[in-house]
Amino acid sequence: MSKLEGIMHLIAVIGAPLIKSHNSHFLTKSGIALLYNEETNNTYDVCLKLIKEVLTIQKLDVVCTSGSESQVNVHLLRTAGDEVTITVRYLREVPSFLKLPLGSPGPSTHSRVSSPLFDSGLHLNGNGNNTVPSPPSPSANEPKYEKRWLDAVSLPLLMARVSRYKAGTDKLRSNCFEVFTLDGASTNILQFCTAAESTDWLQAISTNINDLTQENIKIVNKYCSSDDQIVHMGWACESSEGNAADRTSAFKFLALRGPYFYIFRSPPISAADWGQAETTYNLYEVLFKVHKLWMAEDCWLQARLYLGLEHSPEQQDNESLCFSILVGHGQSHTFRVELATDLAIWEKSFQRAVFLEVQRIRSKSYMCSSQGNVLCFTIDFGLGFICSEGTSKTALWRYKFSQLKGSSDDGKTRVKLLFKNAESNQIEMKELEFANLTAVLHCIHSFIAAKVASMDPLFPSLSFPGNYMNS
Repeated sequence: MSKLEGIMHLIAVIGAPLIKSHNSHFLTKSGIALLYNEETNNTYDVCLKLIKEVLTIQKLDVVCTSGSESQVNVHLLRTAGDEVTITVRYLREVPSFLKLPLGSPGPSTHSRVSSPLFDSGLHLNGNGNNTVPSPPSPSANEPKYEKRWLDAVSLPLLMARVSRYKAGTDKLRSNCFEVFTLDGASTNILQFCTAAESTDWLQAISTNINDLTQENIKIVNKYCSSDDQIVHMGWACESSEGNAADRTSAFKFLALRGPYFYIFRSPPISAADWGQAETTYNLYEVLFKVHKLWMAEDCWLQARLYLGLEHSPEQQDNESLCFSILVGHGQSHTFRVELATDLAIWEKSFQRAVFLEVQRIRSKSYMCSSQGNVLCFTIDFGLGFICSEGTSKTALWRYKFSQLKGSSDDGKTRVKLLFKNAESNQIEMKELEFANLTAVLHCIHSFIAAKVASMDPLFPSLSFPGNYMNS
């Protein structure tokens, strides 16, 4: 099958009903997880609290709940400056307090004080009997202590990203993920007891990140012209080419805006940042391709998780949620996302962005040659294919999109287009040679796909985010 025949085969997908996104619905959630620090190799309990814009991580700490004002405010250390002066005194309740469960009050000052020294029957005052001296009367200002969850770090979710993979690799962690903020701050690794619990948290955090992104897109689009609107943007992990063992990966921020597909190292914050993209491509000259079969709303993944099926390394590789962006001269970029819903959004967004760009430009011309003659090959949204002389612009032949019946190419520069003559019903072959054949084939796909979509009543209306995501 030639490239163009493959493209023609993909056109049928455009006519199918597109997956509809849910309306923006920020999630709130709280629960217990383990926090693992790879540098120190330490793991401890944390409490997670998720709200619209922030993920808060709380750590267990000891607080003074009663006593003198100075004792109640020991917590002032957390808000102190670079240098503090600390006065330390002995607290007899500490040995027994440390054995208390979370939320328990401090030990009663009237209870027997137990320690290895007292339990052994040895006493510093020389008293050989086992009678324990009575503790002194409690003071009215005697402090009481409790274990409580206290905020340790709050991570803003706008432009944040999540990852279930080990940094720089395609190796999937089990029941774990990290959250990274716009400025690079990280939660370290959040671990959960079950795969289902890990996925629930991953989906909840991702939902809030995506909804915040859509809100941001709405704000930006209010101040942009109709041909410079943002259709979608977000993080994806780009995998390098090569063998799986040697493959590396790096997170990139992708954006579909106006006529271009952008690849950034970090999100564009200011207007000037949009000119600092790592790579930019014309939308109508790229092709979006999903690598794996997937199910909407992660139903298949959730079913596996709740059934307790473990992922083997082979399954992890085969079940990766990846898509490729095929560009000119046979080159491509491969990206991985965390959830099937992310993949659905990117596929729908690419269809949408390409459709809008084709509607805007209406036609695209490429210089080519045939039998030594310089020609101009035009793809026109309303007229179809037109080939004219390079200098005089005199039309030599023209066909509608529906008359294209097949093609073949050499994978380099030459393509044979097979058209059905409307009068004779005979197949006519046109052989052309292009400097960048791949870009031309992708452009043909974009125009035909847009033509099909324009006649499909199920295709989304021409509104922009946030409306287009909900159409």
